[in-house]
Amino acid sequence: MGAGVAIVTGGASGIGLASAGALRAEGFEVAVLDLAPPSGVDCLAVHCDVTNQSDVDNAVAAVVADYGRIDVLVNNAGITGSRSATVLHETPVDEWDRVHAVNVRGPFLCSRAVLPVMLGRGSGHVITIASVAGLVAFPGRSAYTSSKGAALMLTRSIAVDYAARGIRANAICPGMVYTPMTAWRLDQPDLRAAVLADIPMGRVAGPDDIAEAVVLLATGRLGYLNGHPLVLDGGALAH
Repeated sequence: MGAGVAIVTGGASGIGLASAGALRAEGFEVAVLDLAPPSGVDCLAVHCDVTNQSDVDNAVAAVVADYGRIDVLVNNAGITGSRSATVLHETPVDEWDRVHAVNVRGPFLCSRAVLPVMLGRGSGHVITIASVAGLVAFPGRSAYTSSKGAALMLTRSIAVDYAARGIRANAICPGMVYTPMTAWRLDQPDLRAAVLADIPMGRVAGPDDIAEAVVLLATGRLGYLNGHPLVLDGGALAH
């Protein structure tokens, strides 16, 4: 079955869509779990709300029914929260819960559903798209920053608990990436200039930049890497 079978959550747009396409080009059979179907990628599209346990369990069962195995899970689905998700005391409770539901509960539910399949084969790789915000706090984004920190620790927990059974877990921590979710900010010249001032390489990443790292990890070329946050930020954290 080529390079294997990969699930990509939130694969209808942005980093997820680029990752699904890159994995397909690498020879993977790809299943995209999202609320909307992806376009331009030859894949199995499964409607799924990653915050809903029944949706996730049914989606994973559908992938196994079609392909018989799961080699890679890419926990990509994520949100930054609305502009009301700001400093802690001003963040509405329901907005905090919404961000954590997608960014923490989602990877938990998806990993929980996929791990028994991987355990049955004695191999697998859980790759979570976290953020540099999980390593350093983004000002005024308490819900997002804390959720990505939790996603990193979930990755490390999986790495520690399942390595002896042939399963690895790693995270990718992008800096600013131009996607439909960030366009509102990066399309404003003054805000874009402020972002670029903090990036030594002088440009924001594109989804393909992150997809390259997803493929690198998914293909097992860094086979000893486990429990690691791979930072892709153009050097922003280096200064």
